Amino acid sequence: MGKEKDQKAQLERAVLIGLVTRETSQERAEEYLKELEFLVETAGGQCEKIFIQKLDSPNPRTYVGSGKLEEIHHFVEDQAIDVVVFDDELSPSQVRNLEHVFNVKVLDRTNLILDIFASRARTAHAKVQVELAQYQYLLPRLTRMWTHLERQQGGIGMRGPGETEIETDRRIIRDRISLLKIKLSQIDKQMATQRGNRGKMVRVALVGYTNVGKSTIMNLLSKSEVFAENKLFATLDTTVRKMVIRNLPFLLSDTVGFIRKLPHGLVESFKSTLDEVREADLLIHVVDISHPDHENHVDVVKNTLHEIGASEIPVIMVFNKTDAYTWVNRSSDDLSGWTSEQIPLSELKNSWIAKVNSPSVFISAKTKHNIDAFKEQLYQHVNTIHRVRYPFNQYLYDDPDIGSIE
Repeated sequence: MGKEKDQKAQLERAVLIGLVTRETSQERAEEYLKELEFLVETAGGQCEKIFIQKLDSPNPRTYVGSGKLEEIHHFVEDQAIDVVVFDDELSPSQVRNLEHVFNVKVLDRTNLILDIFASRARTAHAKVQVELAQYQYLLPRLTRMWTHLERQQGGIGMRGPGETEIETDRRIIRDRISLLKIKLSQIDKQMATQRGNRGKMVRVALVGYTNVGKSTIMNLLSKSEVFAENKLFATLDTTVRKMVIRNLPFLLSDTVGFIRKLPHGLVESFKSTLDEVREADLLIHVVDISHPDHENHVDVVKNTLHEIGASEIPVIMVFNKTDAYTWVNRSSDDLSGWTSEQIPLSELKNSWIAKVNSPSVFISAKTKHNIDAFKEQLYQHVNTIHRVRYPFNQYLYDDPDIGSIE
């Protein structure tokens, strides 16, 4: 009990700020801020209060209006808040203005995501990718970071190069970026060689929004121990495992999760990691069906796949976490619009989300519900690709009774 109190005392106290604009509804803004709260928790913070303001567009100087700014300032001062987090990317001048007002750390969504990536990076490859993205983010904000770090070091948003490179100037940072790009290019070549050495085995990649259960599914299918945790971006490095379903071998890779407003620098830096997705023969798009905003998550992943040039690869939609799915029963004379969480799971399986995203399967990786149906569907798709690639290996797939689904 005392340990929990100490841990809570060490958490940085944060306030979160978002806007309702012409492009963002109240409901959507609240959903974004819930996700931002989860990001703060993942980074080691604790949300004390959320502020939302309705504005046509962000204030170019301070993001929020003067009245709301004063309200937040009083709360930050009265409650001894450590960090103020904004749900959108701030310009360098906005950050400077806001830090001058609050006199505490000011972070935006991009900075927060980069910080989580820095804390999650384990291998040399991931560390180089994250460091490059951090320096690219830091360069236009150098003046702000310099004065900021002199005042207060450590904590959320301060992991990575900022801690040890206070004395850097633009020239040194540009040199470092060039060096990291060369290093990353060499790693990319090594990774490409590794992928080439895998021969012509069928490649399957798990993709999806962050924290949808990809690593749990990986562990279930490959009987391996890939790190899985109920936090955003639990794994950064791509894990590849050889799998056999019945008599059919193929490679299965688990990739970094996608998220709304994913910083462009991260997409660029994680090119070699995303190549596992681009070069796959089949994608397993995992969706957390229990999440109230899962439809939007599907769109985010599809858009990201389109951005990285992977939208033409065949996809199996796997709607995971059926064990956590809940629905609200309501009277049939209620004529207001239905939402997915107000539809029984049995009906959802026959709804547009399953039909538009066909082929699809509903499972629970946690309880292993419907896993055999998922494995069978996966087998049929890999089998089809295998037949085209190895037309002479008829013995591999002509006898369906050979082996069993493991």
